[in-house]
Amino acid sequence: MRGWWQDLTDLVLPAECGGCGRPRTVLCPECRAVLSGAAPSRVRPVPEPPGLPVVHAAARYADEVRATLLAHKERGALALAAPLGTALAGAVRAGLREAPGHAAGGGPPVLLVPVPSARSAVRARGHDPARRIALAAAGELRRTGTAARVLAVLRQRRAVADQSGLNSRQRLDNLAGALAVAPGGDRLLRGSSVVLVDDLMTTGASLAEAARAVRAATVPEERTGAHGRRAQAAVAQRHFSGLVSYDEATTAVYTAAAREGTGERTAESADEATRRMHSVPGMPGAGGAGDVICAAVVAAPPDSFEINRN
Repeated sequence: MRGWWQDLTDLVLPAECGGCGRPRTVLCPECRAVLSGAAPSRVRPVPEPPGLPVVHAAARYADEVRATLLAHKERGALALAAPLGTALAGAVRAGLREAPGHAAGGGPPVLLVPVPSARSAVRARGHDPARRIALAAAGELRRTGTAARVLAVLRQRRAVADQSGLNSRQRLDNLAGALAVAPGGDRLLRGSSVVLVDDLMTTGASLAEAARAVRAATVPEERTGAHGRRAQAAVAQRHFSGLVSYDEATTAVYTAAAREGTGERTAESADEATRRMHSVPGMPGAGGAGDVICAAVVAAPPDSFEINRN
């Protein structure tokens, strides 16, 4: 009878802490403190992909935090979504505080847009980890006074390779043009502040591609300009022909859009183009209606917290 009761309990409660393995707890107090005890920080990968919005992370991806994320994502410890969502909510709040032009209250709900997993990965795992954590984060934000809801409108429109063995440049090329907003999603995005969310940021390639997809769906065509549209078409053709890499393509497109608005036709460096991109209305980080104003993740590599490196 005792063994039967223990087996039944294991169906309801996790057998061990997701972070350290302590028995009979979802996440022990010590692991919970590592996950959410520190103030969320801005993180930035090196190299930083063009178009990446400002990203805040709740914790460093190591030890207990790494084990917790893997237990939720790969081992189906779904009860961990609640503490992971609490950590993500803290990172969202930190991003909103620093977002230019974001009103703290009185406006429409903040939209949490999760970066989607491949459909094959969702089928294999039996759930979508980023979306589940985003739903928990939205609930935590509402409980603490921030109007928020999840809008899972991003879709993978083509197959991508497994990212695990790829470097930062290869990940950018692998994801180039892979995401799109689902039909009708553009109307739901407009008029609200968008925060991209994910469980983990490594190179930033996924968040940069998600930001590009949202911008492409929400920026009115007239704000891109004819010159920008021609540049987009030309660069896209060169990129998919293997003549330019993703970061060169993205920089060229954003620079063309900027020059269309200012009348400039002079050459500029990649760094100048990236800085210019963030000042163009409708580009990620500009803070207009339907724009991506920031991104938030549960965890990021420890070295990405050192954003002031030379």
